[in-house]
Amino acid sequence: MNNYITGATIKTLRDKLHLTQSQLAEKLCVSDKAISKWETGKGFPDISLMEPLAAALRVSIPELLTGEQIINANRCANIMKSNIYICPICRNILYSTGAALISCCGVTLPPEQAENADTEHQFLCKKMMMNTEYLFVIL
Repeated sequence: MNNYITGATIKTLRDKLHLTQSQLAEKLCVSDKAISKWETGKGFPDISLMEPLAAALRVSIPELLTGEQIINANRCANIMKSNIYICPICRNILYSTGAALISCCGVTLPPEQAENADTEHQFLCKKMMMNTEYLFVIL
């Protein structure tokens, strides 16, 4: 029978966090014997414990179910990997998260003139109000 959450996954994630069965049990308000049964495949966590179990083990629910770590491989959308362009006429600062043809004030800014975001050019991201709009400031 395929476990929807394998005992090996729970044990591996618990060990990775240096938690004992008792410590994990305390976080989930279950007994340490329940944790032992899950890890040995003699029992299953209740479906209502899936979210708290994932949170206690510091993984997402899909990671808990599959036993595989999900890594975001999309490096080009990382704002700290952006290219910065400065218009020589109006001094506007433009950025791109990948290769781009940028023009401002009728001047095309060549990609080789782009500066990488580094310690000299840091981005500060602050959430404005309670919606999804963000303000980006270059320091």
